[in-house]
Amino acid sequence: MRPRSRAGRPGAVVGVLLLAAVFAALQLANVTGRATPDTRNYLSYALSLTGRSEQAAATATIDYVCAGRAERARRDQSVHVVRFHRPDPTAEVLAECREREWAAVRPRLAAGQTGGHTVPYMPERFMAIFEARPGYPVFLVPFVLAFGVTWGLWAAGVVVACAGGFLVFLILRTLSVPVPLALAGQALYYVLPCGTTAMRPMTEGLLMALTLAAVWGCALALRAGRTRAGLLLVAGALLALFTVKHSQALFLGGCLAAAGTVIALRRRRGRREDGPAPREVLALAAVGLAGAAATLLLARLLHYPSETDSLQDLLTDHFARPDRARPWPEFWQLQGNFWVEWLRRQAWQPLFVAALAAGAWGALRRGGAVGGFLVAAACTGLLTQAGHPDINIWGERLIVLAWLLPVVGVPLLLEPVVLGGRVPLPAQEQRDRAGAVG
Repeated sequence: MRPRSRAGRPGAVVGVLLLAAVFAALQLANVTGRATPDTRNYLSYALSLTGRSEQAAATATIDYVCAGRAERARRDQSVHVVRFHRPDPTAEVLAECREREWAAVRPRLAAGQTGGHTVPYMPERFMAIFEARPGYPVFLVPFVLAFGVTWGLWAAGVVVACAGGFLVFLILRTLSVPVPLALAGQALYYVLPCGTTAMRPMTEGLLMALTLAAVWGCALALRAGRTRAGLLLVAGALLALFTVKHSQALFLGGCLAAAGTVIALRRRRGRREDGPAPREVLALAAVGLAGAAATLLLARLLHYPSETDSLQDLLTDHFARPDRARPWPEFWQLQGNFWVEWLRRQAWQPLFVAALAAGAWGALRRGGAVGGFLVAAACTGLLTQAGHPDINIWGERLIVLAWLLPVVGVPLLLEPVVLGGRVPLPAQEQRDRAGAVG
């Protein structure tokens, strides 16, 4: 690795903190109005963990959601070319929202549907999906207790988003990328959909941060000579992911195992003597495989909703319709239709595809074996989207993990351009970066 001057360290810390502070300040423009329908489940779960009753948790959750909707309605009307001069709609929207939300919750509470931590907005089979995701509600608890619901959710979003950007910086510095480019990667995380999605009160921000932690673990093991610390970090990230959303732990573990296997096979076929030590690559692959296997086993032992339950949830509009008799043929038909439409839209607005291509090129060309594991981590976004081929889900949040590839890969791609070829890579680093590519 390139030597880092002591004088550069204080400047790097200042840069990281400054970027995080600017990002946090910008988020003050939208303290409310970020909630999605699933936010109700996570928030009510967190409030239940603080000791609130079902009724109190439902009241606080509904008030938060409806206040956000009323605020959005007020802002939308203020810039509407026809209705901007009309009276403030806040009170009306707030009352209508509360009536609609309580109409869904009150009958279920009266019927005794109070067995779980989440407020029963939906059928029990649907709510069971969120009962199996305690990690994010547990993360929210200290923020809600310290700042209340509104500011607590906002602060939690800021912390997890800033943590994701900081992890991007750490990954790039572990790969010996100069500080300015590492800061550029942190900034990319904030300005691309990663930052926007991480600020929403949903699991995606925590999923991205934990996935980046696993990638950093790969970098530590392969490039910093800290094999044990890297393996422990990857294993810890997979364990934490299981509590947040166990499907992500399964996808990431499987992808890391596949990446390690491919890298090892490429080196063996090419009879390479350089690159990362085979035991380090295979150790990471083994940890990923063990994580995927443990996820499957624990999910069965804990009776978590299965892939069939998830499929029926998708095809029945959250169990609002009868179960499908032959769900898998319908799923594969929908899968094909989805990706055709998705590709058509990407051809119309190809920024995402172009960013993925640039990130993949930078990761594989300049990141060595670590770049291969980065590509694998980004592929979990594609797998998550493939598991839920719903073109109408807000902001393509399911695929957002794929944005981690350009966030880390583009600074790697730009490194020789910024350096102008004046600073050659050290011999060991050249060997490391050649480990995953020909």
